[in-house]
Amino acid sequence: MTDTARQGRALVVGLGIAGIATALRLRQVGWEPVLVERAAARRSSGYFIMLFGAGVASARRLGVLDAIGDRNHPELVGYEVNRAGRRTPGMNPADLPGVVTRPRQLLRGDVERGLFSALPDDVEIRYSTVPTRITQDDSAAEVTLHDTASGATVTERFDLVVGADGMRSTVRSLVFGPQEYLHPLNYMIGATALDAPIEGFGLHDGLILAEPGRSAWTFPFADHPPSLLFSYSTDDIDAEFARPPIESIRAAFGPQPAGPLLENLFTRFEQAPESLYDAVHQVKMPSWHRGRVVLVGDAAWCVTLYAGMGASSGIAGGELLGTMLQRHPGDLPGALRAWEARMRPFIDTEQDSALIMRRLFTPRDRKEQIVRTAMLRLMRRPVLGPAMGKIMNGPDFTNKELDVAAV
Repeated sequence: MTDTARQGRALVVGLGIAGIATALRLRQVGWEPVLVERAAARRSSGYFIMLFGAGVASARRLGVLDAIGDRNHPELVGYEVNRAGRRTPGMNPADLPGVVTRPRQLLRGDVERGLFSALPDDVEIRYSTVPTRITQDDSAAEVTLHDTASGATVTERFDLVVGADGMRSTVRSLVFGPQEYLHPLNYMIGATALDAPIEGFGLHDGLILAEPGRSAWTFPFADHPPSLLFSYSTDDIDAEFARPPIESIRAAFGPQPAGPLLENLFTRFEQAPESLYDAVHQVKMPSWHRGRVVLVGDAAWCVTLYAGMGASSGIAGGELLGTMLQRHPGDLPGALRAWEARMRPFIDTEQDSALIMRRLFTPRDRKEQIVRTAMLRLMRRPVLGPAMGKIMNGPDFTNKELDVAAV
């Protein structure tokens, strides 16, 4: 549903999932969004994500669910493996206890393309553009924008500025100051999309090699080669960045011999044309808005990949922001307060969930590994499996299915 009455002009910084979803919803409720993106073009790559009920409901209302699609398949299976290649029945990441509706398994690019395809042609998008200064008064936010390709700089006024520019948000640093909002979990991740299945495994097979302090996962799809994820703990994040990513990953899995399977995963990561390597942080802030500036998605909360809710919370947060602006016409402070009041309990639960789920992804030590093994065995049992959600995550995983943006 679109409100044709013009409500205001909004600058949306960041052309990722949260930014596109926010711009789309703003346009639907009568705002004029202007999107700016640091990169020279829209990025189409991406790795494994899951879209849970919260994200599915918002994507459906935004009119993009069919365009996003689903790469899930009933024959997707998971195996626990060791370095010698021995495999035992494991879990599919989508098979979480207590989740009634199986989440969609997707590549990040699937979600971004689906959202982008719904943007009207008259929505302005400026690439190679970053904000360098943001000031505000009672009437507008004044933003200086720098075109990194041409070197040109322009200053414009907006009724609203939305920072959807990721965990290391420029908007956050310009408006909320130099305070340290990044909270490290002392884990590193390396991810890439593979161009073929792992040797000895089928297209629909996923694998998990989990050892104390480190793990390697491949996430299968119905119609695409798997994504690869390395995750490991560290006591010195800076030292991990001081070496090429593959060297740090190899060191994290040493000093034991890698074995053929793990060595193959190392090689596939090293030879991939695109990959992600980063430290795992959550963003924690006392408020996600200040004056006419609001943060959405990873810029505001970054639940981390361990929660599996980055895409869902970004879409839901963007949709709900537009809805609250529509419900509070002429009252920007009231709209932003109402938006945050609805989103924050949902995000708090997911940030807590990530700390529990991290143990499933990568057990920190031998004790956590033993507990993880026991949990997986119980989760595979029809009667005990649903109860494991309550053991692992308090009131199970139903928060992931909560339609937080429904009003």
